Amino acid sequence: MTTLTANELKTKGAKSLEEALKDSEEASITVRGKDRFVVMDIERYNYLRECELEAALAESLSDLEKGDFVEESVDEHIERMENEL
Repeated sequence: MTTLTANELKTKGAKSLEEALKDSEEASITVRGKDRFVVMDIERYNYLRECELEAALAESLSDLEKGDFVEESVDEHIERMENEL
């Protein structure tokens, strides 16, 4: 992963991001020598979001198959959530 300093980002702006992402899908931004942020182009971000959604769907389908779910009204759900706090 390419590394970019916050100072480079401050002085060069978006151009520094374009350069950092030219040869890498992601770039870390360091602040005072420590990794603080990760940037990526929007296509990579959208791909990762899609992967998260597919994983959530797979988990939900698995829960349904195992019967690991609760059927209840909205009021019952709210009451259960309040009691779990």
